Amino acid sequence: MTRTRVAIAAVSLLLAGATTATLVAQRRFGFRMAFDPDPNAKYDGRFTFARLKYNVAPAGYYYCGLPSWAHGYASCRGGQRAERSLMQIMSEVSYLGAHVEDSVVLAIDDPELFKYPVAYMTEASYWETNDAEAAAFRAYLQKGGFVIFDDFRDDFGRGSGGWQNFAANMGKVLPGVRFYDLDASHPIFHSFFEIDSFDIIPQSYDFGRPILRGIFEDNDPKKRLMAIVNFDTDISDFWEFSATGFRPIDESNQAYKLGVNYIMYGMTH
Repeated sequence: MTRTRVAIAAVSLLLAGATTATLVAQRRFGFRMAFDPDPNAKYDGRFTFARLKYNVAPAGYYYCGLPSWAHGYASCRGGQRAERSLMQIMSEVSYLGAHVEDSVVLAIDDPELFKYPVAYMTEASYWETNDAEAAAFRAYLQKGGFVIFDDFRDDFGRGSGGWQNFAANMGKVLPGVRFYDLDASHPIFHSFFEIDSFDIIPQSYDFGRPILRGIFEDNDPKKRLMAIVNFDTDISDFWEFSATGFRPIDESNQAYKLGVNYIMYGMTH
């Protein structure tokens, strides 16, 4: 076991003793919750995990009544927030100096988003957008923003729009966008940890192999990767629950490697 691997495992264990963030919500409209995230971290130039908030399709409140964009940020199982766990790991294995206890939640058309070079969206199959929001998001990507899309699949039985919904929204954001299947040779998988095979990627409840796709500047795979899309998998599930014993440490370590690489790539390209 390498020193870095030991550090990751140790932090995962330490997180198990951390207290769970309070879920500030009230139940309304039957199964739907009105959810208020914690106050955003005050901007001070340090790296801060930025979660994207979006208009949610009606079926997107299936998990404890939470809006789909908040899955992993808050949990009805009592788990830690995914971003807090990942930032703990970043703090241990790098000199990024990120905010660990604080993060930000921003709408995709919020001008404040331009202060944060890396952003994250979960459950994009429930994402709904309009032309004004799409134009703002386009500007963010074209000016150097990097986005991690995670935790969605063709789950039509639960009212998800699946890949088709995501692709349609990205078509508004980047007209004519193309999606490229990635393999382990891409630099993002070697930006910090050496990830030579997708066989290491754990699956918590998805079936089959995860599909990792990229969106490139000008639809040119030789140019900057603007977004990575984790499809038919939920990498952040292992960030969220690694501290609780709900997910094995060995599997969580692999998911952390991906998260660290994504952030390192986004910060250096």
